[in-house]
Amino acid sequence: MISLRNIVKYYKTGAGNTFVLRDINLEIEEGEFVTIMGPSGSGKSTLLHIIGMLDSPNSGDYFFKEDEVGALKEKQRTALHSQNIGFVFQSYHLIDELTVYENIETPLLYKKMKGGERKGLVADTLDKFNIVGKKDLFPNQLSGGQQQLVGIARAVIIEPKVILADEPTGNLNSAQGEEIMQLFKKLNDEGTTIIQVTHSEKNAAYGNRTIHLLDGRIDRTE
Repeated sequence: MISLRNIVKYYKTGAGNTFVLRDINLEIEEGEFVTIMGPSGSGKSTLLHIIGMLDSPNSGDYFFKEDEVGALKEKQRTALHSQNIGFVFQSYHLIDELTVYENIETPLLYKKMKGGERKGLVADTLDKFNIVGKKDLFPNQLSGGQQQLVGIARAVIIEPKVILADEPTGNLNSAQGEEIMQLFKKLNDEGTTIIQVTHSEKNAAYGNRTIHLLDGRIDRTE
């Protein structure tokens, strides 16, 4: 489903190039639950952003299903991302000025879905995540765990093939974190491919494969 071949990412600096990723070769099959681990600065989030089409490598090839992502025009890449990938961030990335309902509805607006269909999907999603009572609240009126639930609800409303989660429990207490990981496990059991970046061995145990990065390279896979 996802194939990365000789991916390199660097940033130009005054002293030359600073490499973030070097020669990344990675295959991820549909339905997997993959964890990416490594020390700070090892390139974990950059790798996730490249997989999520939020960033581009300097060299190498990225195939999502049969599409070579680097060869796509920006509009095509945006469409591929919006139809297939849900992103869950550590810092939630909710829009402060929008209610819970409006935040969850936002991805459907990009898909140009009709109002009645949007309304039904949002209602179903609010019910699925047990947050119907929060629909008219704003993010600053929610706890961290509730904000993350809304972030995940927003990610899954498009029924993505892949969920990318960057330290999804990093700002939560242990009980909230456990709830989020159980939710990911359920989504994975239903067929969603999940790729998470985490420092937590406990969270990594939910996955079926762990990829360890070190200094921008794949150090080992378990």
